[in-house]
Amino acid sequence: MSESDQDTLLEFPTSFPVKVMGRSDATFSAAISDIIAEHAEFHPQDDVREQLSANGNFVSVTVTFTATSKHQVDTIYQALTSHELVLMVF
Repeated sequence: MSESDQDTLLEFPTSFPVKVMGRSDATFSAAISDIIAEHAEFHPQDDVREQLSANGNFVSVTVTFTATSKHQVDTIYQALTSHELVLMVF
């Protein structure tokens, strides 16, 4: 376990879902998947869920991947929150 991993309650490796919300856009889901794929492995057909808001103005994408370190999770969160289409990351 690295020193930075001692700053978290998570035990690695672990299955880690990240939920990202943004305005409904044809490229949103692909953009989120691409960002996470740069840092972690997941199966797009099994590990990605997409849900439109009631009025269809917003979309949430949840990607579940195997997190291997706190640094990896932090890097993914930073990449997602800095993307122009992203409103919130959970």
